[in-house]
This record gives sequence, structure tokens and C-alpha cells, in this order.
Amino acid sequence: MSSSTASSAARAALAPPPGFVAASYREHERFLWALCYRLTGSAADADDIVQETFVRALERPPARTDEPVRPWLARVALNLGRDALRRRKRRAYDGPWLPSPIETEPGPPSFEIPGKDGTEGRYDLLESASFAFLIALEALTPQQRAVLLLRDVFDYSVQETADALGLSEASVKTTHHRARRALEPYERERCRPSPELVERSGAALARFLETLATQDVAAIEALLSEGVRVVSDANGEYRAARRIVVGPSRVARLFVGLLRHEGGGDLRYESRLLNGLPGLVVERGAPADRVAPRYVVRCDVDARGRIAAIHLVLASQKLTALRAVAP
Repeated sequence: MSSSTASSAARAALAPPPGFVAASYREHERFLWALCYRLTGSAADADDIVQETFVRALERPPARTDEPVRPWLARVALNLGRDALRRRKRRAYDGPWLPSPIETEPGPPSFEIPGKDGTEGRYDLLESASFAFLIALEALTPQQRAVLLLRDVFDYSVQETADALGLSEASVKTTHHRARRALEPYERERCRPSPELVERSGAALARFLETLATQDVAAIEALLSEGVRVVSDANGEYRAARRIVVGPSRVARLFVGLLRHEGGGDLRYESRLLNGLPGLVVERGAPADRVAPRYVVRCDVDARGRIAAIHLVLASQKLTALRAVAP
């Protein structure tokens, strides 16, 4: 056999069998997307990373396709995700950063991790997609974020985490400890998206919208906690507050002003479960210059049912995972 024939035979032996990548995509795409979304906080980034992971599986497939392919896919996706996080942290962002809203359902996700009793560790899959959790993860380095997700959300062992990230087991343990310590502020105010919280949050958001329509500043203030915060993420694309607005009086005046200047017109909105809690997807026909044609409004509530935080997501690249509002 000639050397060229031998080389061809060797390449053929390493090539994935017909349908290997398609079958792997069908089986593992949802798991990889869930992992990448939590890693980056961005639905668009998660889409790109999953696509690139399977492109690499086509171009440079794993050496052995007779072994489970999920660890290989997760390793590639995690490397790409950490790179995406590092690039994002190096770029200037215009105003506050918020996660991409995604639509969630009350039931558990349908993907599973083979060989494990479940897919959940310290934080379940719904909590780990919540705005509060994803915002808290921003305090971590990309490496810490990846380790914490694998250990505390996807229930990887220390060895599995080390293999997935190319780290030593000692490094995984140290990084995990530091990540948990950085999340202590979140732990002190931890609030899981329970059915009771869904109901309380939805009621608070509905009361806020009803009261806002009256433009009664004092009545709006009564619905807000003393430390209420409004965070707007438009990334400079549309008009929005570039700083966090704090306090009932300022928040009430902000929204009354927005209603007077930008209210009315062809507004359509739907209430949906976004990241485990109720939120509004709003669309506006023929908006004025630099007024967002589409945005999301959601809130966090305190134990008394008062609104403690309002998030406005206006940047178009943050809304790619949401369905259009019905006409």
C-alpha cells in the first residue's frame, strides 16, 4: 500500500461515521445551549457557540467516535464560551449590562446528563437561569464561572470538571472555593423562582402598570421598596438611562416621564415567564428616533411584595431568543 493510500485510510478511520454530527446535534444541542447561556448570560452568544462547536465537530471531530461525545462537545463549548466572556469583559459597554431574557416554562428542562440521577446540583436549572443568578455570576472570572456552573448547577464531579476545563483537580477545588465566596452576597438574598414568587412578582408588576397609567407619583412610590433600582440595558442603541436609578421618588418620576414622552402609539405587549419569573415583552409600531421598538420589562420583589428592582432590556442583540408579540 502506498503512503498516500495509507494516509487516506487513516483519515477515513478517524472521520465521523455518516450522520454522526447530525445525531450528536439532535441529542446534545439543548444541553450545550443551556450550558453556554448560563456561562455567557447571552442567548445570541449561546447560539453562536453551539453552532461553532458543531462546526468544529465536522471539521476536526473527536478521535474516537465510539466513546460518549458529550464530554468532548462540552469541552469545546466551554473553551469557546470562556473566550467569548474574556472578549466581552475587554470591550467597553455603554451603560449597565443585563442578561438576555429567555422564555421559560414551569416544568423542568427535558435534557438530562447520562449516568446521573438528575441535572441539578446546588442551584437548580431554573434558578441558574434567573436574572438574579446571572447578574451575580458577573462578579466571577470566566474560569470561576465555568467551574461553578459545572460543579453547582450541572453536578459535575471534581474530576469531570477538571477534564472539561483542562485543569488540575486541585485548581478546580481552589477556583470553586473562590467562586462560592464571590457569590456570598447572592446567597444572603437568595430567592428561588418558586410558584409563590411567580404569583407575587406577577401581581406586583400588574399593580405597577395599573398605577403607572394614572401618572400618580405618590401612588407609584407606594409600590416600591426604599432601595428600589432601575437598570436599563440599551448598550447605546436606544435612549435609556446610562446609570442605575435608585430610590422610589426618582424611579417614579423616571417612569412617569417616560410615559409622557414615549407612551401611547401602537403598543402591543404580552406577559410571559422570562427566566423563571413574569415579565412583559413590549413592541411599539413606528417609534420615534432612538426609541426602542421592542423591549422587556421585569421586576424583582421583596418579602412584602414591593418592587425592589426593575430591569429594562432594550438592546436588540439581547432580545433574539424572544417570540414576537402577537398582532
